[in-house]
Amino acid sequence: MRSYHLDSGVGLAGLTIRDHPDPVPGAGQVVVAVRAASLSFRELMIARGEYVLPVKPDVVPVSDGAGDIVSVGPGVDSRRIGERVTATLFPSWQDGPFGVEHLPQRGGSLDGMLTERAVIDADALVPVPRHLSYEEAATLPCAAVTAWNAVTGADGLRPGQTMVTQGSGGVSLFALQFAKTLGARVIATTSSPEKALRLRGLGADEVIDYRAVPDWPARVRELTGGRGADRVIDVAGLLEQSLKAVAMAGHVACVGFVSATSPPLDARTLFASGATVRAVAVGSRAQFLAMNRAVEVNALHPVIDRVFPFDQAHDAYRHYASGKAFGKVVITV
Repeated sequence: MRSYHLDSGVGLAGLTIRDHPDPVPGAGQVVVAVRAASLSFRELMIARGEYVLPVKPDVVPVSDGAGDIVSVGPGVDSRRIGERVTATLFPSWQDGPFGVEHLPQRGGSLDGMLTERAVIDADALVPVPRHLSYEEAATLPCAAVTAWNAVTGADGLRPGQTMVTQGSGGVSLFALQFAKTLGARVIATTSSPEKALRLRGLGADEVIDYRAVPDWPARVRELTGGRGADRVIDVAGLLEQSLKAVAMAGHVACVGFVSATSPPLDARTLFASGATVRAVAVGSRAQFLAMNRAVEVNALHPVIDRVFPFDQAHDAYRHYASGKAFGKVVITV
């Protein structure tokens, strides 16, 4: 079997591939033949040395992947050979609130999914929705679960409410899809007319080109009769702007940031908004399972921008880093 390896902070040039013996599962483990993996922004942060959680040396990168179980270890009776599965990003987080005991994460402090064979704890696996391909299923563990948590967590979005998404990355597109299945109104922001058309095609009720309209929070308020959005999914660390766009006592789900230079938040803006700002750290296995039920019932399909073969993983990373992708970048194994 072959696996890619990477040290945090060395950049894409440090992504190397090596041969290994086929792994053998231990007690409570299975071996998954990985069929596809997908990139999230965390993968770029790890390569650049900017990731906020620990990354072990020579890690097998990429948190997200899907495949088939090819062998099971002693004591595993909940999984079967041939079952199509994905794996949770935080293996020990089964349900309930997140805590420091759940910090070990796939593709960081634990080996990830950019490999032909992965050894995974059986209780960290999630069945693949029946209508999804391996490529589609590989996009779910980080971006989709994060979006589900952002949209439905903490007294989640309700029918008739308004939600704002930012850009056309994986989390934002999943959030748009989930919000529409819940009967909500979605205002999306983007940087180009071409992307605006595609966002409308996915169900966005309104789209704001933030290059043409830099004060997009003011436009959100115009579109909501001065009230503001009930929920904002902030994927860029633009909390000052998000709080200006959110309704009084609304909810801002802080998913992440795009650079180390995200502007500081003025406490007066937070206090004046009366809003809740909640940091979203992906989600639990229970949330993953609930999300998959919604994906199946609504026959949702993830938005995939491009698919690259395993031997072109460097090209996949470069394409993702370019910022041109609309949706997920997938690597087939």
